[in-house]
Amino acid sequence: MVTETAPLMKRLKTAVTLGVRKIDYTPDSLNQEPTRYYLMWLMLPAIVLLAAISLYPFFWLIYMIFHAVQLAPGKPDVWVGLSNFTRLFSDSNFISGWLTLFKYSAFCLSIELVLGVLTAVILNNSRFEKILVTVFLMPMMMAPVVAGLLHKFLYNGTFGWYFWILQSLGLLEGGSVLGDRFWALAAVVATDVWQWTPLITLITLAGLKRVPQDQLEAHMVDGAGPVRNFLSVALPNLYPFLLIAILLRVMDNFRYIDKILVMTGGGPASATKILPAYLFDVSFKYFELGRGAAIAFTLLFLTIILGLILVKVFEDPTRKLNAEE
Repeated sequence: MVTETAPLMKRLKTAVTLGVRKIDYTPDSLNQEPTRYYLMWLMLPAIVLLAAISLYPFFWLIYMIFHAVQLAPGKPDVWVGLSNFTRLFSDSNFISGWLTLFKYSAFCLSIELVLGVLTAVILNNSRFEKILVTVFLMPMMMAPVVAGLLHKFLYNGTFGWYFWILQSLGLLEGGSVLGDRFWALAAVVATDVWQWTPLITLITLAGLKRVPQDQLEAHMVDGAGPVRNFLSVALPNLYPFLLIAILLRVMDNFRYIDKILVMTGGGPASATKILPAYLFDVSFKYFELGRGAAIAFTLLFLTIILGLILVKVFEDPTRKLNAEE
């Protein structure tokens, strides 16, 4: 019995040894770095999908800019050249839409930045950070249309809480918040601040986690207070994160009109009609798709320019110093 099992055990031991050797052995081809062509083939499906989603609408936009698009079946589009652009510069609604958009974006962005950074600093030093972050993120999870409807009810002149508070404080002289030119714009800005300040808070909080603790401790040893420590150490490390936050909010303000359409419809007397809202009216109320495409192209062009300026202004100081060295 022993003599019969000995060859079997020997064969099993040899098989296990060979199996271990096969596992330990790695071909040289698997250790090679992936080539550029291999990576391009991996990205090809995503590139094709993005091209189908982005490039075709872009070229169709360029086509509509130079044509008077006829929506009636059987009527060909008419070539108009640059007349869709030239008409914009004599359009008072186009110019006032730009001015209102800049004013609206400046108010929203400045208030959201200040409140977002302050809230992030407070949450970063709190024991209940996780719970509070979850609570603060709730407005951001709400659809813009729902947020607009909610605040429209809160500003209602009959049963709105915000309307009652403003009247009780003597700040509102008229009988309507959304019917007053000044308060309508203020209400829309307040709604945007309420919903999107948590985004600034979340991005800034992520940046504060990245601040090197040894630099903070070194400045504290040198006698720097909390404010100086934040301005000298934390703020330079937050530049890339603030850039992301500002770019996102600028692009959102240049695109989203849900809250404005729901709350005021661009009124009263075009007080809240930012340029994207005017673009909506031109394209989908008056059905002048060529002029709407020209307005959309100006928005796209200026968004790119503002993005390049913001990237230059908020360039990471540490990266600049490393490049100089």
